[in-house]
Amino acid sequence: MTRSVLVPHLADAMVRVTELAAIAAQKLAGLGDEKSADQAAVDAMRTAFNGVDFKGRIVIGEGERDEAPMLYIGEEVGTGNGPEIDIALDPLEGTTLTAKAMSNALAVLAISPKGGLLHAPDTYMDKIAIGPGYASDVIDLDATPAENVSELAKAAGRPVSSMTACVLDRPRHGDIIESLRSVGARIRLISDGDVAGVIDTTNADTGIDLYIGQGGAPEGVLAAAALKCVGGQMHGRLVFRNDDEKARARRVGLTDFDRKYKLDELASDETVFCATGVTKGGLVDGVIVRNGWTITDTLVMSSADGMVRKINSRHRTS
Repeated sequence: MTRSVLVPHLADAMVRVTELAAIAAQKLAGLGDEKSADQAAVDAMRTAFNGVDFKGRIVIGEGERDEAPMLYIGEEVGTGNGPEIDIALDPLEGTTLTAKAMSNALAVLAISPKGGLLHAPDTYMDKIAIGPGYASDVIDLDATPAENVSELAKAAGRPVSSMTACVLDRPRHGDIIESLRSVGARIRLISDGDVAGVIDTTNADTGIDLYIGQGGAPEGVLAAAALKCVGGQMHGRLVFRNDDEKARARRVGLTDFDRKYKLDELASDETVFCATGVTKGGLVDGVIVRNGWTITDTLVMSSADGMVRKINSRHRTS
């Protein structure tokens, strides 16, 4: 796929989309109302898409059409003019974080040429991810957490005791935590935000070497789109709790319920990833309102050229 498919103006337009969603959500930060904050981000993101020249299709979104009135899976957005683009999005990753004015809430999206992103249903996914610089297959979703962190330490030429794994702080991860600690690895527990957790493996300044655990499948595709831009490895496997979730998978064409997806299967084509901070976090700063201006901080990445940049924007406060 050539660079011309995701032309530069689309990356710039996507930054604008996540900026507006973040600004809308931040106005409700700390008010304890998760649903209203999420709806504000959804409304702003949907409105922003209306002015973008592309034939956009939501493949990872707010839910199926009967559950979400806007940004639902399958919805078409944009002006209808221009390239056909698949979109994965989370208008507000960290609804609880925003409601409590905690760190690391983001407005996030990724785009790819049509067919370039896995159409993951709204289920859970087992995930493991590392950053760039390692030989292929140094991690394996089918190995134990202890085996994975030990192999990673060997590849890095470091003792296991210096390795840090990022894990969502959930009761379901008790066995993962026990396995990691059995070999002396360090663990950084996070309350929410596994997209940021995966991206943290690509930045040495974070101290995160490995991300592992079970989280939302849509977030897994978003994280894969980001990881594809900077290099790294990721495995994911869908987790189904009931027949309804399997039916969701069938509706998007997935029938191999035990399949292990690697990075290039989760994001198989060129990607652009954007994340604007709602509240201050490790990836980006949060929205700041000061002296008549609203300031946003956005991370934007492109897989076509490995571009990674931060955009600090000033918006006149209305």
